Amino acid sequence: MKLIIQIPCLNEAESLPVTLAALPRSIAGCSSVEWLVIDDGSSDDTSAVAHRCGVEHVVRHPVNRGLAAAFMTGLDAAVARGADIIVNTDADNQYDARDIETLVQPIIKGEAEFVIGARPIATIRHFSWIKRALQKLGSTVVRIASRTTVADAPSGFRAMTRNVALRLNVFNTYTYTLETIIQAGRSNIRVASVAIRTNQDMRPSRLVKNIAQYVMRSLGTIVRIFATYRPMLFFWILGGLFTLAGLVSGVRFLAYMATGHGAGHVQSVILSTLCVTLGFLLFMLGFLADLIATNRRLLERIEWRIRKLELSLPSSSQNSSNLP
Repeated sequence: MKLIIQIPCLNEAESLPVTLAALPRSIAGCSSVEWLVIDDGSSDDTSAVAHRCGVEHVVRHPVNRGLAAAFMTGLDAAVARGADIIVNTDADNQYDARDIETLVQPIIKGEAEFVIGARPIATIRHFSWIKRALQKLGSTVVRIASRTTVADAPSGFRAMTRNVALRLNVFNTYTYTLETIIQAGRSNIRVASVAIRTNQDMRPSRLVKNIAQYVMRSLGTIVRIFATYRPMLFFWILGGLFTLAGLVSGVRFLAYMATGHGAGHVQSVILSTLCVTLGFLLFMLGFLADLIATNRRLLERIEWRIRKLELSLPSSSQNSSNLP
């Protein structure tokens, strides 16, 4: 069983040697362990450093395409190079490489197909309270949308089978972490979460340039993912809120009418009508969005089969029970 450890990089010439030095070259249950670096258009000599450090596979984007694109490029490259298991880790040495074996063991034992490393968020000192709160919120939303029990959804330290790598698609350009878990959970892929350790922070996060931007982009990602993968629930919640507001406004007007003061509160009738109409439209949008989501799942299945054919996936590793 071949394991490939992939590392998306952007200008990581300084930190990459430290990260690579900690990576294992052998894992119990794996016949070989290889490394893959995805250079996402770095302006320094990240690729050259990777080669000098003994990385077997280096893939380079000619321009910076973002973390999500680098992650997907890595999955395609790892599958094309014969990986049976793929581990994704960060180039800044955030995650303790000793826990890679912890990540892959549930896969080797056949207990899971997709394993997410759960960081000790409460004890990570360089995480602000806002970031911790958003991590918790993001994980909660992902658990609801994906129907999984993942403890740390934003964690990039994860392991997956070849089959899972072929099935994942990322539409978000900011990050891949939340979306891939939801896709896996809603595709009946067995997802597990294991506790991992972290190292001291080597440098500021590239994704979090400032708290305000992080809050806005994280909330936007969460809302978009929820609307994409649980569209009926998303629109029905909004529709329910507008309908409730309309009913409250209507009852208020009726109360004034009953006391003989309704003439001065016609605006309540207008507001009630508007809110109830918007609520009804949102309910209908929920039905339409759910139909579109069903069509998307069919397209994902078609793409999965095409990718398997392109990469000549052996029929023995296919699992019909994992079809969306």
